[in-house]
Amino acid sequence: MNKTVFNKRCRIRFKHFTNKGYALFSCLGREVIVGTLSVATLTCAKAESISNDVQKADTSLYQGGKAMLLNGVSITASRAPLTQSQQSRMVTVLSREDVQAAPVHSVNDLLKLVSGVDVRQRGPLGAQTDVSIRGGNYEQITLLLNGINIGDPQTGHNAADFPVDISEIERIEVLEGPAGSVYGTSSLLGAINIVTKASTRSSASVHAASGSFGTVTSGGRINVARGKWNNQWSASFTRTDGYNRNKEGKLNTDLRTQKAFYQGFYNDDDLSMSWHAGLSNKDFGSSTNYSAKYDDQFEHTFKTFMALQAETRKGTIKWHPAIYWNHNYDRFELFRDRADRYPFNYHRTDVYGVNVNAYFDWTLGRTAFGAELRNEDLVSTNLGNPLSKPKHVKGTDNVMYKNGLNRTNVQFVAEHNLLIGRFTMSAGVVAVKNSWAEMNMKVYPSVNASYRLGDAWKVYASYNTSLRMPSVTELFYSVGGHKADPNLKPEELAAVEMGVKYSKNGLSGSVSGFHNHHTNLIDWIDDGEKDAAGAVLWKSVNFGTINALGVEMALNADFRQLLPTLKLLKTFNLGYCFIQQHQIEAAGIHSLYALEYLKNKVTGNLQLNLWKQLDLGINYRFQHRMGSYKDPAGVLHRYRSYGLLDARLAWNMPKYSLYLEGNNLLNRSYVDVGNVKQPGCWVMAGAKMDINLE
Repeated sequence: MNKTVFNKRCRIRFKHFTNKGYALFSCLGREVIVGTLSVATLTCAKAESISNDVQKADTSLYQGGKAMLLNGVSITASRAPLTQSQQSRMVTVLSREDVQAAPVHSVNDLLKLVSGVDVRQRGPLGAQTDVSIRGGNYEQITLLLNGINIGDPQTGHNAADFPVDISEIERIEVLEGPAGSVYGTSSLLGAINIVTKASTRSSASVHAASGSFGTVTSGGRINVARGKWNNQWSASFTRTDGYNRNKEGKLNTDLRTQKAFYQGFYNDDDLSMSWHAGLSNKDFGSSTNYSAKYDDQFEHTFKTFMALQAETRKGTIKWHPAIYWNHNYDRFELFRDRADRYPFNYHRTDVYGVNVNAYFDWTLGRTAFGAELRNEDLVSTNLGNPLSKPKHVKGTDNVMYKNGLNRTNVQFVAEHNLLIGRFTMSAGVVAVKNSWAEMNMKVYPSVNASYRLGDAWKVYASYNTSLRMPSVTELFYSVGGHKADPNLKPEELAAVEMGVKYSKNGLSGSVSGFHNHHTNLIDWIDDGEKDAAGAVLWKSVNFGTINALGVEMALNADFRQLLPTLKLLKTFNLGYCFIQQHQIEAAGIHSLYALEYLKNKVTGNLQLNLWKQLDLGINYRFQHRMGSYKDPAGVLHRYRSYGLLDARLAWNMPKYSLYLEGNNLLNRSYVDVGNVKQPGCWVMAGAKMDINLE
């Protein structure tokens, strides 16, 4: 045990991190006792990169049942807050520095830089994006904004439509592997939490950029801080003509999007409160997104989000309640502006949720418990069961919502953390009941353990389970060459993971291996059957059982610590993820999602300081995808491997920055999903200015 550097141990509270308990995840209630957050890595920028060599603190969490000094910021994957050195799950953190240095203009593009994350886009700048983790699909993860689940039960296709601009992000936390004991339903293969900035000073900022294909983006932000109160407003606008045209010569990858976000805070010694509200309004040409046969598809989505959270700071039991509302509207046009050729699909979902989480310390460790009630209500022109009374679609003359679905999910969670010296063991259980199909209560356990070998090394192992309820689209979408199954069973997954981590003096790395066992896996398949029009008929089915083996590796070097006299080199990050599924396409059956996974993904990032305030960032990504797709003529194609090179040149000053960036600089031709062609070389130039209002 290291000698503490303070004669008197005292609790130091960092309001920047604790005002809403944002460390993974807000809804769990997190407490930071003492530590520094100095994350500069990109590929796997875990909190373990914090140096422990200078002024070390006692790493013991409990002594006599009382909390003691901790040696790191609490970014964990458990119900109870644990330090970075004690956690035993794979958590990747993209810090504010990573976000600012990345040559991207959307959260969706930013996630591509994480080796364990698969991002499949149908259009530019995050127009429509499927995000998955460790070989799964877009339906199998939970997406959160400041700790609140913002998922859409209609479909995961639009789940990554974040109602906040990338310029407002403080950090992104990626939890890999099942998170049933933490989040319950839907977190089958992990979770992604977007944490927004929480400035404590009155300030303002503006940004603008322009580039290839008629792309323009702009936005602004203002923050007003008065004593214990803080209020922030931001808005942004993005447009592009896109990079592709249909057979008639018309734009079909164009994009228009507006985002607005507000958040407020109140903090005192006893209580912290936060409230958030945001919206995203998006129109985009969806090209051949959902059918290669039609090249002029179009989609309009509108999302709003509201949440209120609180956290107590005194007392034996620390309480963290939250209440939230998500509203999603979706209009899909198979033929743009031509409802006379094929009726538009309209969907509206409202999700209401309330949860309470708490934890307390006692002689045997730290215990956490919680409960959540989440109601999902959907009305649609073609999804769900027939409504007793149709509802009018706002903004139309005579279109009616004729179908719908309402289901309620209840979950109870308990977790205990045992800490003995350098050993940590967390055991938890979640009990879930969903009103859909009169599902009985189901229980999913988890066990995570880690042991710290000295100051630099740590070994860990975990066993986690989770489930996912079918989306409404999977249950009821039986139009346009699709046949759904309203009797689908929930997906389930059990995962085992083991790994080792190292961190010391600016050098960190990790190696982990995992095994995923999927049961009742849901997928859309083509078994050769045709619809009434003679087109391919995609069927929603419980695909069966799939086992997957995987390995993840990461190497992160902060040359500002390793070689402080060498000004040219700043940071270097290298990540690799390998997955092998023990399942192949059966003869005569084509899988749309389950078997189209990334077998190999390599990510690399090098940050350089060329001269004074002139920085250069270079990113490389290589992907090898399994699976195949059929072109409009019915010819089967295997996915081809590709490598992409991106770069960002920036002049960074304290109050402003100027930058020039390029994506796909080698102008590679590639596809990520089906027949959707991805953009070639894309160049953007922009500027940002910060204004101090105090």
